[in-house]
Amino acid sequence: MEFYRPTKAVIDLTAIEKNLMEFQKRAGQAEVIAVVKADAYGHGVLEVVKKAVSNGVKLLAVATPDEALYLRRNNVKEDVLVMGAVPGRFLPIAQQENITVTAISLEWLSMAAEAMDSNLPDLRVHLKVDTGMRRVGVQVKEAEQALSFLREHSFSLDGIFTHFATADEESGELFQNQINQMKSIIDFLDDPSVMVHVSNSAAAIMHPGLSYDAVRVGISLYGIAPSPYVRGKMPFKLQPALSLETEIIHVKKVQAGDTLSYGATYRCEQDEWIATLPIGYADGLLRGLQGQEVLVQGQRVPIVGRICMDQCMIRLTGKMPVGEKVQLIGRQQDEHILIDEWAEKLGTIPYEIPCILTKRIPRIYTGSADLQDLSFHGADTMLR
Repeated sequence: MEFYRPTKAVIDLTAIEKNLMEFQKRAGQAEVIAVVKADAYGHGVLEVVKKAVSNGVKLLAVATPDEALYLRRNNVKEDVLVMGAVPGRFLPIAQQENITVTAISLEWLSMAAEAMDSNLPDLRVHLKVDTGMRRVGVQVKEAEQALSFLREHSFSLDGIFTHFATADEESGELFQNQINQMKSIIDFLDDPSVMVHVSNSAAAIMHPGLSYDAVRVGISLYGIAPSPYVRGKMPFKLQPALSLETEIIHVKKVQAGDTLSYGATYRCEQDEWIATLPIGYADGLLRGLQGQEVLVQGQRVPIVGRICMDQCMIRLTGKMPVGEKVQLIGRQQDEHILIDEWAEKLGTIPYEIPCILTKRIPRIYTGSADLQDLSFHGADTMLR
């Protein structure tokens, strides 16, 4: 497919492969569960899944029933775990499509026992235990009752897991309490056929001794450290998979004292060369990124004036031609802008950045495996 706007996100699938292999090495005998929710954190789920599966991943994790069904509708045959809440009306579909769901409460279990179709295979379930996140999951004191209920009804208990609230920080009391509570439940379970997984990316990096049967790798599969603390402790180098680039579409010399963009919030202190870029907040370049630097000819230059829906402006070091490449995220010559910079500028976490890059930005893939057996999701992907 051909695209006519020069703005694009380039996804390096080889980088994802290298990150995956590092986690597989660190996990030892444990499996790596590839977390591909939210369109693989904005990287493109079908392409990421193909690369992960070709490198030995057997279980994929998503957040919603619709994400799981999307994979099935696109010929993904591997096991898929829905980690979020699933309504009763979806359960017969899960049975039919061999989708594993998460049991999040005793009430959910009672509902599921009624909603399942007895003429279909047993519903595959992972039990979520809330050891401290306080989001979803059976409470620790309810875990034994939940396990007994699962054994007494037509469920296939495939796994049990929890989620750490502070794994990306220096280990503290809450983290240790979560570990201890989960250990007691695992001891009670005493069933080696049930997959135990507790580690997210941060725990898989910082605490390999907690790998159990599997680790869930999400954000760091894409080459992004979970937090500044973890980034400073990395035992291996993550390879960022996403870069964002565009081109200059217009250049003009603006006189000293002139103002730019909506609200006239930027005033030129001297005569300045101003370039317009075809990317704006409708693409995920949020208005809070005013002042963020981009790379032109390997030099950092700032976004000036308010970011518009479809365009923004940058201050150049001198006159440059229309068509000059601009790097918003990624490397250009000796300079590199990390996703972390955007996160810091916006006062958020790196996880949010690739997820806010909208579908209007095409994803272009390099280092691709054979993708011919997968149907692309919409008109937003291209191999290169």
